[in-house]
Amino acid sequence: MKKMRREIFAGSAIAVLLLTAGCGLAEKPPGKGNAVQPVGDSKKVGAAYGADGAYGSDAAVGAGTDGGYGSGSGADPAAATGKAGPAGTLKVAQLPNIGGGVTDGGGLTLYRFDKDTAKPPKSNCEGDCATTWPAVAADDATAGEGIDAGLLGSVARADGTRQLTVAGWPAYRYAKDTKAGDALGEGVGGTWHVLGADGKPAGAARKPEAATQAQGAELSVAQNAKLGAIIADAEGRTLYRFDKDSAWPMKFGCLDACLDTWKPAKPVDKTKVTGISAELVGSVKRPDGSEQLTIDCWPVYLFTGDKEPGDINGHNKQGLWFAVTDKGKKAKAVS
Repeated sequence: MKKMRREIFAGSAIAVLLLTAGCGLAEKPPGKGNAVQPVGDSKKVGAAYGADGAYGSDAAVGAGTDGGYGSGSGADPAAATGKAGPAGTLKVAQLPNIGGGVTDGGGLTLYRFDKDTAKPPKSNCEGDCATTWPAVAADDATAGEGIDAGLLGSVARADGTRQLTVAGWPAYRYAKDTKAGDALGEGVGGTWHVLGADGKPAGAARKPEAATQAQGAELSVAQNAKLGAIIADAEGRTLYRFDKDSAWPMKFGCLDACLDTWKPAKPVDKTKVTGISAELVGSVKRPDGSEQLTIDCWPVYLFTGDKEPGDINGHNKQGLWFAVTDKGKKAKAVS
């Protein structure tokens, strides 16, 4: 009899826990939108991933061993050797999913680095970085179709060579681009972007891909050329989920230094969402007591490497971070 009572009590406790949480199994929660408490020790989950670069940090974005530009990028140093020559005749080419970007005389895409400066021009890409991102020599650079000759210039590098600048921004090639039209460097580390003819990131001109915000909407859906329908906040910024979080039981894999790079999205008014079912929208209390937005019971974040509405620089980061679709699922991984 005592054993039976213990079994009944255990079953009741589980039922109460499920009802309290308001979110069911990870992929099939009822999604009622109630704030829930995390189950278990989230700090243990986060600590397990603090040292392996699984979530990245400010240092890793654009500069660390995660492929931002360092030796861990997987780029073949030999491949970069032939990419450090003169610029030749520059022109603007239409690049798939990006728009108009500057290319050199051989048709290779040129890039800019957000950690450089244009006023005054200065390159902050040296050493291993310059192996993966060869500087474009200013020798022989001429303005072709779509290029304003008055915006072309040069800057002295640490080794004494002169690097091409466009509107003051130092120009680079990417070691993994092998043919005209390649733009594999776009968004790497959240700090490398195809160079526009005005010196700005080429993607800045294509923001119709970002969410068209309904008046007063706190969440809406962006139609992205690569990912399809993804969820964005009131400012059009992409929302992401982390594979090392857990929807059920609710645990957090992004803690401590992770939060320097990935910012928990704040809860929203469920009556002010468009393009996504309000039933998927909820919130959860983090270990520090703050409230975080959840989509389909998964905590969602903003990526500090996204600079403009519609940016998806955080998508497929370390193979763990993904934009969220209008159905509340992970967007597909793309190369």
